[in-house]
Amino acid sequence: MDEFKEEEIESILYIGREVSVYKIPPLKKNEGHRAQEWGDLGNPLWKGRLRIIERSSGVSIQFEDSTTVFAKADYDPAKPSVEAVLDSSRYFVVRVEDSGSGRRAYIGMGFLERTDSFDFNVALQDYTKRWRARMNPSEAPSDQPSPHIPAGPKKDYTLKEGQTFSISIPGRAKQSSTIPAAPNLLGGSSGSSGLSSGSGGIPALLPPPPSAPRKR
Repeated sequence: MDEFKEEEIESILYIGREVSVYKIPPLKKNEGHRAQEWGDLGNPLWKGRLRIIERSSGVSIQFEDSTTVFAKADYDPAKPSVEAVLDSSRYFVVRVEDSGSGRRAYIGMGFLERTDSFDFNVALQDYTKRWRARMNPSEAPSDQPSPHIPAGPKKDYTLKEGQTFSISIPGRAKQSSTIPAAPNLLGGSSGSSGLSSGSGGIPALLPPPPSAPRKR
């Protein structure tokens, strides 16, 4: 039954709030289009909104205002219907098609700001990437683990309750517990044995000589 038929879901990939459409001359050479050859860019043929709409059947670029659809272009990444001009990043040439008669025509399109044309390009590029991944699933990145990672269950290296570990730092030896005693300034030693000059140690210091008597 038609009343129970599911409606086709639409996804809006991009909306251009203000777009200008121009009538362009035929392409004389195979070097591409130039916006400066379209005449007065301040006097377009039409102004309105642009939307990129994705459906299950594909993607279309739609020029519309509040009441009517001015033109429509089906976008196929295999044979794109949008071409950038050579002398500006804000202007494009679009191949539109009449759904009733099937006639095709080329129109010029321009944005007010470069940011709008950039977002328009990004929306088409993102869809093209998804379309290529759908058409060539083998080229899409897989979720399989890398062959460089060893297979097998992961080991649990977390410490259980009550477990400890020690770290040994190489190059740090334990200091000797026996420290030589410092010599006594009065000739003795603070340790159990004194040091003599004959043994290669520090010689004992002699007491200072008595001071001379003062003259009266």
